[in-house]
Amino acid sequence: MKIRRVRFDHPDAVKLNDEVQAEYHVRYGDGGDATHLEPSHFAPPMGLYLLAYDEAGVPVASGGWRTQEANDENYRDGDAELKRMFVIEQMRGRGLARRILAALEEDARAAGRLRMVLETGTKQPEAVALYVSSGYKPCEKFGYYRFHDDSLCYAKAL
Repeated sequence: MKIRRVRFDHPDAVKLNDEVQAEYHVRYGDGGDATHLEPSHFAPPMGLYLLAYDEAGVPVASGGWRTQEANDENYRDGDAELKRMFVIEQMRGRGLARRILAALEEDARAAGRLRMVLETGTKQPEAVALYVSSGYKPCEKFGYYRFHDDSLCYAKAL
């Protein structure tokens, strides 16, 4: 498995983003994650976007972080927000998400971020299990979905 830095609007990133949005639609019955994201949000040193590729060069997993500061959506100064963590179904259970998560945490730490935060949902128990087993703790809700009942927010000091 090879993990590469890419732009958020790279064609392979767009392909996996479309797949994760389709999965959100199946799990939650809506149009996917409506959080506003732009390629510039993930441009170093203010963020990072990673893709994992299999031996054939097919994109199989993604994840990124973007800088956040204190605002009216309950972010704090020094936050790095995890976004678009995803592994295609046939590659799940192989530790890819854990590898991407570790790489994102290390990069955010090196960029001077103090805390990694993420929002997931009640219908994503696999994601919750990954984050809890990686040291994330429930925190005050933040971001676009902070008022939604299905929203779960977690944080980890970097």
